[in-house]
Amino acid sequence: MKNFSILASHVLVPPAMAAIMDDDSATIDGFLAAGHVCTIMGIQEYFPLVTKYKIPIVITGFEPVDLLQGILMTVKQLENGICALENQYSRVVLPEGNPEAINTIMEVFEVSDREWRGIGNIPRSGYQVKPKYEPYDADKKFDIQIPKVAENSDCIAGQVLKGIKKPYECPMFGKVCSPQNPLGAPMVSSEGACAAYYHFSNAIEQITEINQA
Repeated sequence: MKNFSILASHVLVPPAMAAIMDDDSATIDGFLAAGHVCTIMGIQEYFPLVTKYKIPIVITGFEPVDLLQGILMTVKQLENGICALENQYSRVVLPEGNPEAINTIMEVFEVSDREWRGIGNIPRSGYQVKPKYEPYDADKKFDIQIPKVAENSDCIAGQVLKGIKKPYECPMFGKVCSPQNPLGAPMVSSEGACAAYYHFSNAIEQITEINQA
């Protein structure tokens, strides 16, 4: 089959979490781990993070109640002064994940360094196609050269991604930077923090006013 190509841009979550926690400016108290990733990869990769950084990690689904319960489980750990890996999404996520899918991934891909927008290069945080499957590697097959674009100096995406600042603390937020004209990764994706704050900014302002009253 010659008309099939793979342009690999896969990333690994645990190395990115570790890179954030290794940043001296990080102020993160816990993580909600993405349930759809853990459905495939299982939960084993998160135990070393809990042990090393002494933080709660709760694997969470995506329904509103899932997210609320995941937050509650994280807060309870923090209030009780403990750190553990918990699986809120147990109806879907098994500890071992999906062994057949993992075996397929390991067969086709190998771990590589990966550039993360707003953060930079994180060693061993992505996948690339193994030499065995090079005939299907679009990078090699079509000699793809993706130019590196400098981060916008006015964008604080890196600080948002690391939990150091909130999106509304950026002077560009909602003015120059919007989903229609994104300056950084958190505004590009509809799942990004900046995009979420943008779409629900009115509700956030109301909650802030209530808290200040």
